[in-house]
Amino acid sequence: MLHILISASRFSMVIFMAVYTFYSFTALKSNIKPQWQDRLYRKQTTMIYMLLINGNLVLYLLNMDQKVLILAACEMVLLILISVIYKKIYTNASKALVNNMSILLTVSFLILTRLDMDKAVKQFVFAAVAVIITCFIPLIVAKLEFLSKLGIFYGIIGIAGLAVVLVAAQTTYGAKLSLNIGPVVLQPSEFIKIIFIFFVACMLKEVEDFTYLVKVTVVAALHVLILVASKDLGGALIYLVTYLVMVYVATRNPGYMFLGLLAGALASIAAYFMFSHIQARVIAWKDPLSVINDQGYQICQSLFAIGYGGWFGTGLGQGMPEKIPVVTTDFVFSAISEEMGVLFAICIIFICINCFLMFFNISMQIKEYFYKLIALGIGTTYGIQTFLALGGVVKFIPSTGVTLPLVSYGGSSLLCTIIIFAIIQGLYVREYDEDIEYD
Repeated sequence: MLHILISASRFSMVIFMAVYTFYSFTALKSNIKPQWQDRLYRKQTTMIYMLLINGNLVLYLLNMDQKVLILAACEMVLLILISVIYKKIYTNASKALVNNMSILLTVSFLILTRLDMDKAVKQFVFAAVAVIITCFIPLIVAKLEFLSKLGIFYGIIGIAGLAVVLVAAQTTYGAKLSLNIGPVVLQPSEFIKIIFIFFVACMLKEVEDFTYLVKVTVVAALHVLILVASKDLGGALIYLVTYLVMVYVATRNPGYMFLGLLAGALASIAAYFMFSHIQARVIAWKDPLSVINDQGYQICQSLFAIGYGGWFGTGLGQGMPEKIPVVTTDFVFSAISEEMGVLFAICIIFICINCFLMFFNISMQIKEYFYKLIALGIGTTYGIQTFLALGGVVKFIPSTGVTLPLVSYGGSSLLCTIIIFAIIQGLYVREYDEDIEYD
């Protein structure tokens, strides 16, 4: 009987995810009526709850652990709280982004409960704390005008924070990433990238001349160079691409983008010869089977898991994702593909694309240039991080050690991403309120 239920859940979970994804793009049509759009959002919410219930029911039947049911109930309460905050309190917030955030959190809760109950509990606590902390951010972003006048302050805080990491952080997988503050482990670069976006937006809202741009670029380059010195090359790439996109939009000069990409390419080549762990990742990317017992073990196990899962997956608890090193963080997408199916995983990719499109759509709607640049920077950061996370898992690019936003385990990454979504909601609410006042 249990085997039948698990087999049925393989298909039902893919159906819930596929229907949700279809609704997420249907709701973006420009000619859709508001009442039909709201109806689609309500159907999306139903799919989220059905997915959470379905997955946790299977996990409970597999282990008969009461903790699964208790955690599932808490997760349901959290999702309802998110809905209340962004659909009832911030009535002008983007319901599409609220639902996307909720379903990605749901997938994270399910796969972590399957992989490691302790980490699933911590992820829930991280998410709950993040939602509570960030519930005021949309109001702050929408109302506080002085945020656009703190450019130098943002730059100093960013460089100082990254310098502290360079000096005091512990080394993890070859890079200096985390600081231990009592029982709490923080990854400051996750939060500083938000400050970095505000710095760049402040400085580029009015580009005076080429000399001014050079000065801004020097400060931005210091952020990237400190990350390179910390051997956090994935983070450095995110900062670099975000800055180049924001500079291109602010100046409308493609030459700056070209020079920046050229400098990034040269720096990547230099990093390859300077850092042994980068060489190991490139070797594993080029031919993982030739070094399957060494550098290529992780990526090989990832590819085996994705292939073994097939279109509909093996079913929750029926695969072997534990064989993939650091599966709960860098390679969580592989575990999802194996047990929930490639179709389910493709839906996750499309939902991430949907978020990316929403960020840029909001950016194009914003009239005030400072806030437009912030939305653009946030969208670029989210997009490049998602690309790096997914590309490394499927061997499209060398692994960079970057987490998949909202899905991978990790307090700093999760809190930072929820802050990003809250900022975007604040910008959306601000623009909506200004349009109402203008009318």
